[in-house]
Amino acid sequence: MSVDGMGEEGLKELPRQIPIGRLGRTEEIADVVYFLTSDAASFIAGADIQADGGLKQI
Repeated sequence: MSVDGMGEEGLKELPRQIPIGRLGRTEEIADVVYFLTSDAASFIAGADIQADGGLKQI
């Protein structure tokens, strides 16, 4: 999700729509990417992994 062009009000409202109550940090998304490209994830195939603070759950 990109916040470009959302405006100040949109940026204030967005965290209220996310179950954990905040936007994700860049390093949190990077950690997911790092894990998925590591040997630790070598047996994962065809998974849908949401790093969105629970937004897709609602």
